[in-house]
Amino acid sequence: MEKLKSPMDIRGKTVFSRIFLAPMAGINHVAFRECIRNFGGCGLLFTEMCSAKALPHENPAISEVFRWQPEELDSLVCQIFGADPLAMAKAARRIENEGFFGVDLNFGCSVSAICKQGAGAALLKNPDQALAIVKEVRAAVSIPLSVKFRTGWEDKPEKTLELARRLEDAGCDFLTFHPRVAPDRRSRRPRWEYIKAVKEAVSIPVFGNGNVFTPEDGLKMLEETGCDGLSIGRMAAARPWLFALWTGKLAGPPDTAEVLLSIHTNCCRHFGELRGLRLFKKILPYAMAAYPFGHRMHARIRSAENGQILKERILEVFADRPQASHAPNGSLMV
Repeated sequence: MEKLKSPMDIRGKTVFSRIFLAPMAGINHVAFRECIRNFGGCGLLFTEMCSAKALPHENPAISEVFRWQPEELDSLVCQIFGADPLAMAKAARRIENEGFFGVDLNFGCSVSAICKQGAGAALLKNPDQALAIVKEVRAAVSIPLSVKFRTGWEDKPEKTLELARRLEDAGCDFLTFHPRVAPDRRSRRPRWEYIKAVKEAVSIPVFGNGNVFTPEDGLKMLEETGCDGLSIGRMAAARPWLFALWTGKLAGPPDTAEVLLSIHTNCCRHFGELRGLRLFKKILPYAMAAYPFGHRMHARIRSAENGQILKERILEVFADRPQASHAPNGSLMV
């Protein structure tokens, strides 16, 4: 995993590791990112996806998705979604003005509520519109610009490679590629060989995403695909210390109960007791997926009605120090 420790230059900015936090809706808020930053090792943090139409008017003091701490901005990328090139460019300008490292365009979300707007993975059906967005955003900002995208709506990698080349030509600085077709969501294994094909089709960095759960998975993806680094989503929600562990900044896993309690504390500090508890419970199933009896543990903790009971339940569930599995329980990795 030595490759993950090597710095790289992206549009004149240095990224100090090649393992990134993938954007995840409902997870990548400021409180969760704080936990990851405290462990270290993560090259770039990504926000959860933000609506391009709403973002120019978002108030960071009350927004769940467009909120940050000043000290994270130099490694923080804001992901936006939308279908209108001008609206996406306007949102990107605010992102640049606020001091973010970069802006990421979501061309991969296949949730129906997003696709019905012509955004996310729906843009893979209309590559000319996708390219118009990239060109408009590139003309609007000078910060690094990236795109996260999927294979498409059909298992036809030749279309994926053509799009990747066009994204590079339109001004993207790096790509994050998830090699599944949109209708699959996660019903089939990702086709890592497509990551290799995308990497060979472009000259800009390509980061692989999809079913990297263990260090062995990460090493295998790097070796088999030649990708420039890893984008980790669900497993980061399960083990937010993995960036530090995989880059050698941490000798071994920390106490999971202490980590969960700290995340809950962060959530309540940033969002208040009620919202904080709600946001913490979105992270909980991923954390419990790491344990053989995770369903039972999850049900016990999730039923807590307030922060004090939550703390008691976490300490109770972890009192006997249950042994984590090497790989997670997929049914809890929603």
